[in-house]
Amino acid sequence: METCSPWLGFYILDPSTPNQLILGPFHGKVACQTIKFGKGVCGTAAEKMETQLVPDVEAFPGHIACDEDSKSEIVVPISVQGKIVGIIDLDCAEIRGFDEVDGRGLEELAGLLGKACDW
Repeated sequence: METCSPWLGFYILDPSTPNQLILGPFHGKVACQTIKFGKGVCGTAAEKMETQLVPDVEAFPGHIACDEDSKSEIVVPISVQGKIVGIIDLDCAEIRGFDEVDGRGLEELAGLLGKACDW
């Protein structure tokens, strides 16, 4: 769906700062450069090491609004040997833009990335 990906990108573990992600490759508007674990959807996914499927970002406590066009979001952690190395972050311009099927596909991708990349 064309309106469903105003932003797609990766945040990776910041090697210089514990419990912080830094912006990696992305497509879309300029985004937050760093995100602390536990902050916003991305930081929550990193801290809990769980996919965050957010149908309405306005309803997510502590959502970090980098782009006012974003209405829903899905964030999937990438881990290696049980440790977080990064996250995949997708925003959608529609409420309920993602579902569990998207989550499963992105989790599979995250697993492949965890194995295929030199983190």
